[in-house]
Amino acid sequence: MGHDTVSSTTEVLRTLPVPLFTTADLAKFVANPNVFLYRAGRKGYVQKIANRIYWNVLFHSRPPAIEAVACFARQPTYVSGEWALNYHGVLLQVPTVCTAVTLHGGVGRRNRIRYGSNLIVYNHIKSSLYLPDHILSVENALMATAEKALLDTVYLRNRLPFADEMELDALDPNQLRRLARHYPPIVARRLADLFGEGFQ
Repeated sequence: MGHDTVSSTTEVLRTLPVPLFTTADLAKFVANPNVFLYRAGRKGYVQKIANRIYWNVLFHSRPPAIEAVACFARQPTYVSGEWALNYHGVLLQVPTVCTAVTLHGGVGRRNRIRYGSNLIVYNHIKSSLYLPDHILSVENALMATAEKALLDTVYLRNRLPFADEMELDALDPNQLRRLARHYPPIVARRLADLFGEGFQ
C-alpha cells in the first residue's frame, strides 16, 4: 500500500461494510492491512473497536451501538440479560454491562470487550436454548425478547438480580411459561418465586 492516495483509501473504505469491518474484510482489498489501518487511522477514517474489528468512521460518522458491536464481534450472538430487560422497559435500573449470549464456544479469557464506558460480556449458551423465534432484529443487532431475556438472566446467573426494580406488567406470563419449558426446571422455580406458585 506504499502508493495509497486519499482517493484510493476512500474507495477501499467505501467498499467495506459499515459501520463495522474486520481485518479479514480489509485483506480482500489491500495487500497490507496493517499499513492501511495505520494510515487510515491517522487520518481519522477508521477507529479500532476491538481486536481485528474497526469502525468505518468515514462512511458512518455515528459510533456503532454497543448492541451492534456485541453481535458483530462474535457470531452468532444476541443481546440478552439485564441489558435487554432495560431496553424492553422491564428493568428500571440502567446496566453498565451489556450481556451478550453466544453459541461461540471460545469465550474464556477473551469474553469481555470494553466499549466506551460500558463492558460487553459474552456468555456461552447451548444451541437448544438459542430459540431464534424469540430473538429480534434491532438496528444491526440481535436482541432477546423481554421474556427470553428474563429466562436467560435466571439461567445464566442462577438468580434474578434487581427483582424489586422490575416492571412485571411488561412481561407475558403465558409466553414465559411456554419458553421456560426449554430451560432446566430450576429456572421455572426461580420465576415462581417472582410471580407466585401459580406460575408453574
